[in-house]
Amino acid sequence: MYGNQKGLVFTNDKCIGCNKCIAACPVITANQAIKTEDKIQRIEVDGDKCIACGACFDACEHHAREYVDDTEEFFAALAKKERISVLWAPAFAANYPNEYRQILGGLKKLGVNRIISVSFGADITTWGYIKYITEHHFAGGISQPCPAIVNYIEHYIPELIPKLVPIQSPLMCAAIYAKKYLQITDKLAFISPCIAKKDEISDPKNKGYVSYNITFSHLAEHTRKHNIKAEPAANEIEYGLGSIYPMPGGLKENVYWFCGEEVFIRQIEGERRAYEFLEDYKNRVLSGRRLPFMVDALNCEQGCIYGTGIEEEKAKTEDILYELQQIKSESKSRHQNSAWAKNATPQQRLKNLNRQFARLNIQDFIREYTDKSQGNIIQVPSATQLESIFVSMKKSDKIQQHINCSACGYNTCTDMATAIYNGCNNKESCVYYMKNIVQEENERVEEISRQIEHKNEEISKKNETIERMVSEANDQFTTLNISINEMIAGNNSNAQESTNISMAMMDVVNFCDDMKASFEEIHELLLQLGGNNENITKVASKTNLLSLNASIEAARAGEIGKGFAVVAQEIKKLSDVSKGAADDSNKNKQHIVEAMDQLVYNSQNLMQVVDTVNERISSLAASTEEIASSAVIIGQIASELHNKFEKINAL
Repeated sequence: MYGNQKGLVFTNDKCIGCNKCIAACPVITANQAIKTEDKIQRIEVDGDKCIACGACFDACEHHAREYVDDTEEFFAALAKKERISVLWAPAFAANYPNEYRQILGGLKKLGVNRIISVSFGADITTWGYIKYITEHHFAGGISQPCPAIVNYIEHYIPELIPKLVPIQSPLMCAAIYAKKYLQITDKLAFISPCIAKKDEISDPKNKGYVSYNITFSHLAEHTRKHNIKAEPAANEIEYGLGSIYPMPGGLKENVYWFCGEEVFIRQIEGERRAYEFLEDYKNRVLSGRRLPFMVDALNCEQGCIYGTGIEEEKAKTEDILYELQQIKSESKSRHQNSAWAKNATPQQRLKNLNRQFARLNIQDFIREYTDKSQGNIIQVPSATQLESIFVSMKKSDKIQQHINCSACGYNTCTDMATAIYNGCNNKESCVYYMKNIVQEENERVEEISRQIEHKNEEISKKNETIERMVSEANDQFTTLNISINEMIAGNNSNAQESTNISMAMMDVVNFCDDMKASFEEIHELLLQLGGNNENITKVASKTNLLSLNASIEAARAGEIGKGFAVVAQEIKKLSDVSKGAADDSNKNKQHIVEAMDQLVYNSQNLMQVVDTVNERISSLAASTEEIASSAVIIGQIASELHNKFEKINAL
């Protein structure tokens, strides 16, 4: 099984969501449109609503549908030595005329106990049908050998349940006969051409008479894989015209064989036509109109010989029909006293048939049915609800609501809306809706394209403006480059000039240092001059004293000393002059010292100023060099921008 799907039929990973299965299915709610994690739609089977008609297998060319049966469980039970007997459908001989006996022999070799043809059970069914219909005046009864037909009526047309002939199918008649009349206690396995037979044998009202449904296809695959063949197995029970039940109209022909062709039997086959007929037949029954003797209805268009559980390649040949015709001819070539005698009248045959099954109790073969419509009846939306769904599908008028293209898989737009209402599909499956969505999307894309075109025009204009601005900026960058280069050259020149000034200021500093040293030497000399002046003053004082003494002595000498007095007077003048000169020299020296001190003080201030200027010039030189370096970097960046703008212009 795949995912959460349950039931006999399921969707595998090959599904592409093509809706063909929906178109083939007679139940509009049995298929569910599911979105995968990848947002891809696939159609899965709702096991509660599927009737296992198998129509989707014929429709799906992608082989996206599979089914389950009991083949593996059957062989596993045999391997465990469980006691099992086999019932085989008459279509098995028609599908595998050259193999079926060897396959049955192989099963017997594996441990199967008894092997009985369901053709014998079909003979019982024919007997039961005619007996019940005639004794109970049961006009218009619907045959029930086909489990898909029974499934559909029980699930979707419970009004027709009373019209299902209450006689078991050939399979169940054979199983009941084996259990009650042959006293077989084994589990029973059915070799079947039909997927839906599993639903029949699992019905609680059929009391578990049959345990396994083994379809032809899976059995053939298993026996070939494991080479299960042996000596041909013989038929244990002789059978009659029941062997032709698998062919279209097989039941009808059996009834004609015993009742004559004067009775009207409505024959209908095919997955689509059979269920459409049943819907119409319901109206006929409920309205009390004339009904046929019985309805022979089969799900499969070519009968059970081409059932849902046969191999695909078998359905592509008509050899099966020829084989079944041979079986039919053999069944009609029996002894005159047989119920199958070809030359007997229908009345004689029926008499022989009743005699053959006289010991059977018809109550053992009565079938009961169950109304399974609860939760399965398709909910029909009201006119208002239907209109709301159509509006959501963008179908606002009657023409749009009846396009009926069937691309969604449903016959009509109303069926599609009903499926949506029942929650088994979505409006995205509608081609018309998606076409409108695409058209709206195209219009939206066109509008966006127009907007983009308008934007492109605006962008084009802006690009022109940008190109003009880029061109102007490029020109400005060219001017900037020139200015930066000039600034770099000027800064380099300023840096060099600052360096030269700094060096010149160093000469000034050196000169100030030399001048300070000279001032200090002059100061020393002045100090020495002061000392000399003191000595001169001292000498002058002493000379003056000597002159005074000489004058005194000259006075004492009188006339003699006059000449000496003159000398003394001259000496005194010399002394006064020397002292005066010394005093003047001291006064001048003091002025010079004061002037020199002022010069030293000023020279020191000059040196401080020179140092400050020198430091500032050094800083200026360094800053100028940094500016020059920065200007170089700016020049490089400007040059790169210039190159980029040229590339932009080139684009």
